[in-house]
Formats: sequence, structure tokens, C-alpha cells
Amino acid sequence: MADTAGTGEIYPGITVDPQIVHGKPVFTGTRILVAPVLGALAAGDSMETVCDAYGLTPEQLQVGIGYAAGLVAHKQVYVIANA
Repeated sequence: MADTAGTGEIYPGITVDPQIVHGKPVFTGTRILVAPVLGALAAGDSMETVCDAYGLTPEQLQVGIGYAAGLVAHKQVYVIANA
């Protein structure tokens, strides 16, 4: 039986599994990493272009954006003054 520790859905539609792409977040049911998809959107590629390039649906892109928004919402950032 495979070890399933650290495996599962971390956000609706986003999964991690150490056996798939070294445990990095992917769109559930795929091996497509979330980070480069979001990077393509951030670079200005249209949703249609990104969907076509990665074989994803617009709903999956929205899931990726929601996942990223959740990460940012829970991240604490501290400003350190220059000495």
C-alpha cells in the first residue's frame, strides 16, 4: 500500500501528492502545476490562452486564483527597516 501521508486536496480543486510533481500543488486530477499557470496569467496571457496552453477549463483557472488569494490572505509580512 502506498504511503498517503502529506497527500490530499489542500483547496477545492488543488491537490498535493509526494508522488506527483514532488508534492507541489497541482490541479486535481492532473499533473499541471498551479504556479506556472498563475505565472502565465500574471504575465498577461488571457484566460483563453492559458486554458488552451495547459488544457484547463476557465473554472480550473478560477480555482487556481482562489487558491493563491487564500495563501496571500493568510500570509503575514513583516517590513524590516534598512539599518
